Amino acid sequence: MIRIPFVALLIISLNGFSQDSFQVEETRGLQVGDTVDLFTASDQNDSTFVLGDALENGSVVLIFYRGKWCPYCSRHLSSIQDNIEELKAKGASVIAVSPENQEHLQMSAEKNTLEFTLLFDQDYSIAKSFDVLFEPSSSQIKKYNFIGADFQNAHSNETTRLPVPATFIINKEGVIVWRHFDHSYKERASVEDILKHL
Repeated sequence: MIRIPFVALLIISLNGFSQDSFQVEETRGLQVGDTVDLFTASDQNDSTFVLGDALENGSVVLIFYRGKWCPYCSRHLSSIQDNIEELKAKGASVIAVSPENQEHLQMSAEKNTLEFTLLFDQDYSIAKSFDVLFEPSSSQIKKYNFIGADFQNAHSNETTRLPVPATFIINKEGVIVWRHFDHSYKERASVEDILKHL
């Protein structure tokens, strides 16, 4: 029987845990030309959303946002809503993905009068597959809590991971044809750019 010292076991376990947690600068996001995973998730009404089904009807504009507590996210989602008819006229549907659960998704929808689909990224699986998931620093978490983040009650577990606020346009074949990806949470995709690339 091979005996491994306790300290070695601890290092192994910590390394295994950290492989799933990244600082924001380590995220890269899926690239134009990449094929996405055809995920399934629950929306703000606790109905099942299937990406493959949505893509049968046209392109999908996929937006990652941090949560209802984020003023930049609220402004961005509101600007999308203000132009939703133009986006639909291009044959696209819009979905916005957050690590917040249905209760908080509904509050986001009501707060910003949103008419498009909001998805609960349970266990961060969608953000992981798009390589936008990161672990905020302790100082960032304190700041976010101060402005109303409720990670413990809003997320699927007690972790505090977040997505980089990114936007991807996915064509009917499931391939990314355009993206807006910036590590700065203040930088968001403009409606004009989205429309131009649909």
